[in-house]
Amino acid sequence: MAGISLETLDGIDWDRLESALPQHPVTGVPRALRRLALAGAAATDEDCAPLYFCLAAGNGRVTSAATAALPFLVELAADPGLAVRVSLVDLLESLFWAAATAEPHLVDEGWPAAWERHRPAVLALLADPDPEIRRGSLALAGVAPLLERWRAETDPTLRLPVLLALGEAAAAPGADAVEEARTVLADVLRDGEPVMKVAAVHAWARLDPQVPVEQIDLLLDTLSDPAVRPRFEEVWYVPGVDDPFTRDDVASWAAGLFDHTPETATSFLVRLAGRAHRPQDTGLRRAVLDEAWRLLVVRPSAAPALLPVAGGLLSDPADEMRLKAANLLAVLGPRAAAYADRLAELVDDPGEDLMIEGGVGDFARWALTRIGDPRALPGLVERLYEPYREQYSRSYCLSDPRLPDIDDILVPLRAHADVLLPALRNVIREHDAHHGAPGPLTGAFLRVLAAWGPDALPALPEVVALLNKPGDSWLVADVLAAMGPAAASAAPALRGLIFPDQPAHHAKALWAAWRLGDDTDGSALRLIGDAMLHEEGPYYGPVHLLADFGPEAAPYADQVRHILENTEGWGRLQAAHVLWSITGEPEPSVTVLEEFVLPMADGDDSYGTFAEALQALARIGTATPATRAALRRMQAFDQRLSPHRDYRAFLDDERFRSLIAEVLGSA
Repeated sequence: MAGISLETLDGIDWDRLESALPQHPVTGVPRALRRLALAGAAATDEDCAPLYFCLAAGNGRVTSAATAALPFLVELAADPGLAVRVSLVDLLESLFWAAATAEPHLVDEGWPAAWERHRPAVLALLADPDPEIRRGSLALAGVAPLLERWRAETDPTLRLPVLLALGEAAAAPGADAVEEARTVLADVLRDGEPVMKVAAVHAWARLDPQVPVEQIDLLLDTLSDPAVRPRFEEVWYVPGVDDPFTRDDVASWAAGLFDHTPETATSFLVRLAGRAHRPQDTGLRRAVLDEAWRLLVVRPSAAPALLPVAGGLLSDPADEMRLKAANLLAVLGPRAAAYADRLAELVDDPGEDLMIEGGVGDFARWALTRIGDPRALPGLVERLYEPYREQYSRSYCLSDPRLPDIDDILVPLRAHADVLLPALRNVIREHDAHHGAPGPLTGAFLRVLAAWGPDALPALPEVVALLNKPGDSWLVADVLAAMGPAAASAAPALRGLIFPDQPAHHAKALWAAWRLGDDTDGSALRLIGDAMLHEEGPYYGPVHLLADFGPEAAPYADQVRHILENTEGWGRLQAAHVLWSITGEPEPSVTVLEEFVLPMADGDDSYGTFAEALQALARIGTATPATRAALRRMQAFDQRLSPHRDYRAFLDDERFRSLIAEVLGSA
């Protein structure tokens, strides 16, 4: 049996204590501790699970149950006969950092004293015979104990993580012996072996982010030295990770040291790519492309320097490299035009990466569409549809790179609608027949056709066939309205739609019919206006539809003003646009729209309302001085104007910057 007193454990009134998660009763704590003590060498991580649920739920709290359990956790972690000591050290670390970072009122009042009381036993783990325990306990120590450990430790797989932990601890508020820690790091930088020098740079970065900039040549020389490469896997261990870091892992980590200086980060990647030319450097080139993506998805300024890096890797012998290079060129769009011929050679490249949806050819084809090269068009629609042909949806995670959604690829290709429509009509029919209504891609198809407007008219039969399908009619009305009077044959079907208890849907159908030229009795305008009179007050659901009617909607101007003055968010925004369309007067609309622009220049992320406000301001043709000043500040931002951090960040950024330029040009 492991060395804790079961009598003491049973003497605690656990029912009076609080668990971290209400759904996991606190009585699970003594049961788990008893089970571990009795199991000893036969204990498993599964036996520890209740302790994580009850004590370290990751919700920013340290409860009274954690305080009561602390002495038992420390004793068990120190017992060499227990099989799961590493897991208990991890649990202690979770509690330690939770207490250090939580709001004071969320930490049990007895915890600080209990931790100080047991701190000597915790620090004793730093000298435990088991290297995994020594490594795992590093995060529990301050600077002074780590300095002592640095002087005593001889195992290089532990000296390196001690060095990293030293930088972390010395950077903590109120840390002691910081100057001694700096001296140790300086000594390693001067006299240490190459890999330890790289670790020292990482540790220094916690204290002074300028040090990695000063040591960039050291990082590049060491990371690209083939003779040093094996040493990383011999010594670069970190707590909580079973396997060592490879040279390529460390290269990715090193790139993050320059996040505060984008120009340096870009230069580091460009220079590292220039040194990663040997066949055995595939992993290093992977790190370059992965970190280039991470930088580009945030920083537009990195594009000119990283574009040639990606272009040069289109010929890499590794499938993964060609795929990721094509992905980078795709998101950079027209900037990549110089590589169009090479991309065209890759459209039938079967190379794949097992962790990424799509192949080299798919990403090359997408890149060509972004450039505007017609060599992407043959077979494009069929290839985009292929992942859906025999299944309900794509099977990808929301990480990157990944292929865009169908509408994100096809919407910008309106100029090629005549070439793409035959295939698109075929897959719409196939999709409808195979999946029924609504199919998983129906919305995407309809968004493409709506964006193509009158150019999508040949698809009218397929669109009308979807009109009475559940869930599709709202988007179908948009498509028909976008097609305009040439689609007038669909007007009777629109007018025949029935929406019980949904006045906004009925209004949308009549609005679409009016856009097709079928509104002899003025019912569309009347119904939209009436739908704004909700039984509990003005209802702004369909108010945006009034914008198309312009001055004809004057009888409803007072209702629109009421919405403008008595709602917030979308209702107020839409009413501002509609009121201008009725009156032709910029005020008060542009002042109201200003409310949705100014916060964005100060870091707000309400991109949905921001886009609507920009579109409205572009139509109005003027903006307040404060709005113009805010938009100019946003133009100068070296960050993607998007809430996303995947391929959509690039598309959003292009769209928002175009709208901003339009508003400033018209205002």
